[in-house]
Amino acid sequence: MATNKLQTFPQKPRVFILSDISNEPDDAESLCRYLLYANQFETEGLVACTSTWMKNKVCPQDMEKIIDAYAGAVENLNKHVHPDWPYPTAEHLRGLIKKGAETYGMSAVGQDIPLSAGGQLLYDRIVAPSTQPLWILCWGGTNTLAQALVKIDDKFSPEDSQRLLSRIRVYAISDQDDTGAWIRNNFPGIFYIASVHGWNQYGMAAWTGISGEKYYEFDQGGPDFSKMEKSWIKENIQIGPLGSAYPDYLFIPEGDTPTFLYLIQNGLGVPECPDYGSWGGRYARTDISSAGLNSNHYSDAVDRVKGLDGKTYTSNHSTIWRWRDAFQNDFAARIKWSMESDFNKANHHPVVHLNGTKDLTPVRIDAEAGTSVTLDASSTYDPDGRRLTYKWWHYREPTATQWWVDAEVSELKIEKRDDEGKIVQVTLPPPEKCAVELMSRKPVQQGQLLHLILEVTNDGSPSLTSYRRVLIQSTNKNLKGGGDGADAIGDLMKDL
Repeated sequence: MATNKLQTFPQKPRVFILSDISNEPDDAESLCRYLLYANQFETEGLVACTSTWMKNKVCPQDMEKIIDAYAGAVENLNKHVHPDWPYPTAEHLRGLIKKGAETYGMSAVGQDIPLSAGGQLLYDRIVAPSTQPLWILCWGGTNTLAQALVKIDDKFSPEDSQRLLSRIRVYAISDQDDTGAWIRNNFPGIFYIASVHGWNQYGMAAWTGISGEKYYEFDQGGPDFSKMEKSWIKENIQIGPLGSAYPDYLFIPEGDTPTFLYLIQNGLGVPECPDYGSWGGRYARTDISSAGLNSNHYSDAVDRVKGLDGKTYTSNHSTIWRWRDAFQNDFAARIKWSMESDFNKANHHPVVHLNGTKDLTPVRIDAEAGTSVTLDASSTYDPDGRRLTYKWWHYREPTATQWWVDAEVSELKIEKRDDEGKIVQVTLPPPEKCAVELMSRKPVQQGQLLHLILEVTNDGSPSLTSYRRVLIQSTNKNLKGGGDGADAIGDLMKDL
């Protein structure tokens, strides 16, 4: 079978979606795209909820309409994935649709308030025996989650409650009701990704980097908007049985999509490490201290990206729009899968083999500062026999501990060892650049963790990209390269 050559995955992340679908079209758009990746996920709930934009009703029937459209696509979709990773049936997904509370925010939360059907399903999923975390993707308000947390806090001992909550992972599209801040204050240990800004000031949030530069007027000249234009969407997305259910956008398209782009298994992201960066953005802890609240909240981090106009853009939005060409091509290719039963008439992802490994987890290497390592991707192949291009680059921002990346993270030297770039030699910076403490300048035996990204892209139409991340742990066994430190960052920067 040709599909046996396709990528496999180490596991299926457990996913539970809360959506204020039909407050505007973008939730429906995101659900259409999500279903094209549903073979990668163990979807455990689809709950229609309220938000500040739709406070007194929920619309599960509109989820059902999109699942009906998916029913006409799933047979073809299964022709284009590995047989061990099929898409779920439409019937199964319909059974996961529930109503959240039909009231706003905290008015639905309390020990004396019965759980909504969606809240009960979420509670059941949280307490179910599992070794895997449950990713709760919040596209609207979060009172369904707040309901479930109150019941857990009431029904379980503090120790058991803490154990259950440690398995929760939340990615929220900002706060869209008054329960988000309440959850983070009352349950600070929950792993919680959410942009924080003034109420409804969404243009300040990283997730708007998906498509929002025109509407919110940020990073003008940087992102390429061509694959977010309504004309491109009409030609490439709003076609076929599932794509025909994708509505025209009103404000920006697919504002909720970064929540699951973050989880897509393509070799780039590491979901347990939001600061590493992925299609769904890059986030850092807002509180790094073990004292005080010790919050497990992650909010926007910043990347520096060369834009369409050749200028460098430093923003939280760029942590998402930098990947736009790849994730839009990926979307369009999957829409084609939904319309095509013949495997040979569609494009499929390159399968990356790096240094003898073929899974999607990062390749980890320990290397002495100033030395070189060889990376070999020559066993990489394209399932359709298409031509491949290889791009290796140093992703510096995940290593930095403060804003001025150039002062803290020196470039890796990357040299091709063959014409196509399948094999490269990578040289680490000297110890005084990558294996000393930032402020004291004292040498350390374990220095910076350096991130190198391999992108492999085929020449199909549209082209598809697969990734591998290489994590190079710099070492300094003989404690070389120390220097004079400083008590104040300003004094230190004079010498850098």
